[in-house]
Amino acid sequence: MHMVWVKTIAGKLEERIRYTSAICYNTFPVPKLMKASIFKLNESAFKILAVRESYSHLSLAQLYDPEKMPFDLKQAHKENDSLVEKLYKSSDFKTDEERLERLFHYYETMLN
Repeated sequence: MHMVWVKTIAGKLEERIRYTSAICYNTFPVPKLMKASIFKLNESAFKILAVRESYSHLSLAQLYDPEKMPFDLKQAHKENDSLVEKLYKSSDFKTDEERLERLFHYYETMLN
C-alpha cells in the first residue's frame, strides 16, 4: 500500500523515487487501528525479523534482491502485505488503481 502511495505522490530524480518524509511518510493515510490489528501487525513484523535473522550472513541488499530473495522471507512479506491491505478493505484488491482509490479516500477523511 505504501509503495503504491509513494510511486504516485513522490517526486523523482532521474528514474528513482525521491522519498521525503514530509511528502511520502507524513501524508500516508492509515486507518484507525484496533488492538487486534496492532497485535497481528506486530506478530507479522517480528516474523519478518526472525526470518531475516536466519539469514544474518547476508546483507539487506542480498536478502532483498528480487531474483534471490529467500522464499520464506518473501512469504512473510506477502502475509504482512495481506494484513495491511485488510486494514483498508475486507476483500482483496485486484489492481494498484483500486489500492490508490482507497488510499485517496482515506486521505480525504484524514484531511477533514
